[in-house]
Amino acid sequence: MLTTAETDRYRRRLLSLRRRLVVDVSELEPEAIRPVGGDSSGDLSDVPLHSADPASDEHEEQVDVSLLQNESQLLTEVNDALDRIERGTFGRCENCGREISKERLDALPYARYCIRCARKFQADNAS
Repeated sequence: MLTTAETDRYRRRLLSLRRRLVVDVSELEPEAIRPVGGDSSGDLSDVPLHSADPASDEHEEQVDVSLLQNESQLLTEVNDALDRIERGTFGRCENCGREISKERLDALPYARYCIRCARKFQADNAS
């Protein structure tokens, strides 16, 4: 069982992580949703300077969208962990109800499952 001091330490870590993620998401959003074609740098032409430019732009756009999705998902996990702290369920596996090890919480303070259940879900999803 986590002590109040330990729970407060995880809360501070999660709040710090949330602040960073909010900044990251707000910086990634404009890049991920920018219009295709044209250039906001002031070029008047939509014609690429090089034949590889459209493929490069598309790849960069896909990377931005993937990063935004990952950061947004992580932000959701952090917010959910903060909600679990408020509800008094933080540090307990959402599947089996066992305590999540402190080592796991130190590595992933937003973990919702103990290592056993996480491995089981990972194995089930791999098949």
